[in-house]
Amino acid sequence: MKLDILYQDEHFVAINKPHGLLVHRSAYAADAREFAVQLLRDQIQQRVYPCHRLDRKTSGVLLFALSSEANSAMQRQFAENKVKKIYYAIVRGHTQEKCTIDYALTNDKNKVQEACTHFITIVKSELPIPFGKFETSRYSLVELQPETGRMHQLRKHMAHIFHPIIGDRPHGCNKQNRLFKEKWQMTTMMLHAAQIVFTHPFTQNPITIHANASDEFIRTMQNLQLHCNKKYFTQGSSQRP
Repeated sequence: MKLDILYQDEHFVAINKPHGLLVHRSAYAADAREFAVQLLRDQIQQRVYPCHRLDRKTSGVLLFALSSEANSAMQRQFAENKVKKIYYAIVRGHTQEKCTIDYALTNDKNKVQEACTHFITIVKSELPIPFGKFETSRYSLVELQPETGRMHQLRKHMAHIFHPIIGDRPHGCNKQNRLFKEKWQMTTMMLHAAQIVFTHPFTQNPITIHANASDEFIRTMQNLQLHCNKKYFTQGSSQRP
């Protein structure tokens, strides 16, 4: 697999991680045979250090450092919440126009951590597809900005407000996921890391990197009549150093 490189300089490289690819080896996914760290290392013939994480099921911008010094500098920015990340998700139901979800989450070590997510609704749709006791099915495309970076934060937060992300397991809606598999042969989780913004720790220049959504994400938007002309929903990828 050849990775889509969005940005590269002497200190950092960013890729558009495809859905289903693990960042690195994990005991939680013993079945995986390919990992972003190893694939990128072999592709650019250089050691790489992941600056942050994306779930296996999440696509989008993934930033790597090319040295331990660059990695340490970026880890400080992430720890101090100086890195801005924007995600897009397709969720069940009609969401509020704007919302802040301030809801603590428990991690895999049973530690309770404060967690905060902001979102705005981009577009909504309603289709003549019966679901449960309803005669129609409602969906929304939302733009999410996490203020914190907890494990599965966006997935858990959207489920908490009863607007689970389509294709999410185990936090999503199994009945909706079954509908998508049967009607559209779609099993991909509809969560995409579209943009990351940070200050380059060595040049002090502002860096904005964005990744276009996958063909499957765009196909799902079309199936659900979620019409949006934002730059992330076209073919290819781009960067802005």
